[in-house]
Amino acid sequence: MRVELAFRAFFRRVQAGENPGYPRFKGKGRYDSITYPQSGFGLDSGKLHLSKIADIKVKLHRPIEGKIKTCTIRRMPTGKWFACFSVDMGEVPLPPWKDGSVVGIDVGIESFATLSDGEKIANPRFFREEEHELARVQRKLSKAPKGTPERKKALKVVELVHERIADRRNDLANKVSRQLVDRYGVIVFEDLDIKNMLENHCLAKSISDVAWNMLVKSTESKAAYAGSKVVLVDPRNTSQMCSRCGLIVKKDLSERVHSCPECGLSMDKDLNAAINILRLGMQSLRKSDRSPVLYGGEHSRSY
Repeated sequence: MRVELAFRAFFRRVQAGENPGYPRFKGKGRYDSITYPQSGFGLDSGKLHLSKIADIKVKLHRPIEGKIKTCTIRRMPTGKWFACFSVDMGEVPLPPWKDGSVVGIDVGIESFATLSDGEKIANPRFFREEEHELARVQRKLSKAPKGTPERKKALKVVELVHERIADRRNDLANKVSRQLVDRYGVIVFEDLDIKNMLENHCLAKSISDVAWNMLVKSTESKAAYAGSKVVLVDPRNTSQMCSRCGLIVKKDLSERVHSCPECGLSMDKDLNAAINILRLGMQSLRKSDRSPVLYGGEHSRSY
């Protein structure tokens, strides 16, 4: 199935005029996961039965709801193993709509997020904090001769540092998104093209470190089950436009204060952008029949 998907994607990109690389053979050392579709596995009494492998003890972090459809076994670079279940939950009753609580959110580098009500969430800069430690263990890895046990140990230490950074980013995104969907009925973000933004080599490291897309995706996932709605708006001029009179006031990235020569408004640049984002989100909702649409029907969830 994976080979078929790879070739389908390859031919689709060729027909679109792209120049993709031909799907290459992957040996056992290049795979980090296997998937049991529909059958060949079972979960019972704290043990996971995997066909052709064994019965394995598992730490189930929460009860599984619904009918299990697939099971994916994943190996992490640090040697940890995870079992991910996709389940069919059928018709899920959605919670009542949270009325009246709306917020616009401007994500940034100076602050992780600025809310339209004035609240700021600090940017912890996880990668920057670990950068010196990462450089130290990478130097040790580069000095270890290839193919030796010492190099394998050094590589695992490097992978542990990367895993710690990723875990901290994921933890922050999940905690912030949970707070947002618990407090607000409508949450408005900018629809950022992060891939193009990473082409700015001066900011690429900081943009990757802050992980905006992780926050948006986590919020969207939780909102579907919390009676909230996530709206994405066009990011053009949200930081340049005056939130009071609408005048475009050009500013450099280094400028932190919005000062409008037309109406005299002076405020934090990120807060001004968050207010503009909220306004665009409300306009978008009014255009779509003036009432937010809840997502109904069948739902799926991963564990």
